[in-house]
Amino acid sequence: MFVIVKHKKRRHTIAADDKSGKSAKDKVIFNEKIRSREVRLIDHTGKNHGVISTRDALRMAEDANLDLVLVSPNQEPPVAKILDYGKYKYELDKRAKEAKKKQHTIEIKEIKVRYKIDTHDYEVRLKNIRKFISQGNKVKIVVMLRGREMQHSNLAFDLTKRFMTDLENDVTVEKAPALEGRNVTLWVIPKT
Repeated sequence: MFVIVKHKKRRHTIAADDKSGKSAKDKVIFNEKIRSREVRLIDHTGKNHGVISTRDALRMAEDANLDLVLVSPNQEPPVAKILDYGKYKYELDKRAKEAKKKQHTIEIKEIKVRYKIDTHDYEVRLKNIRKFISQGNKVKIVVMLRGREMQHSNLAFDLTKRFMTDLENDVTVEKAPALEGRNVTLWVIPKT
């Protein structure tokens, strides 16, 4: 099945299977799409039939009312199984979802402050940093300097040292305080 798309006086033909957005390696080759002459066949009961012609394998799959699916297309000859394609695809998607659930991505959280920060605001920022660290995230602490405040960059460094002493039980300093443009930055990560 093909879909015709009109776009600025040009006509493009797109295969309906290509709209899924999946790469070529994610696509499963099955039934008549198998191009090799021979396959190593495993039937629906798990019995290994060895290397046989693709035409015979397709006939066996059709007799069992199932599909012939390439499970290992990079082998020589490719390995094919007789199974229910819909069920196979469902299992693959289910495994992919489970793997994605168990995966934890480390995010970078950023806390911006000025060196003239009040004590209550400082405590709130400290509480937020502890919360981010407990979630397993990296935290970038940025002390912003504006205009003539650049002359007092030593006060910004003092503030980052204060953060380091208050958080020393919870975090490890990944990157020491450094002046980057008009900001003094400090990177901290959870203690291991």
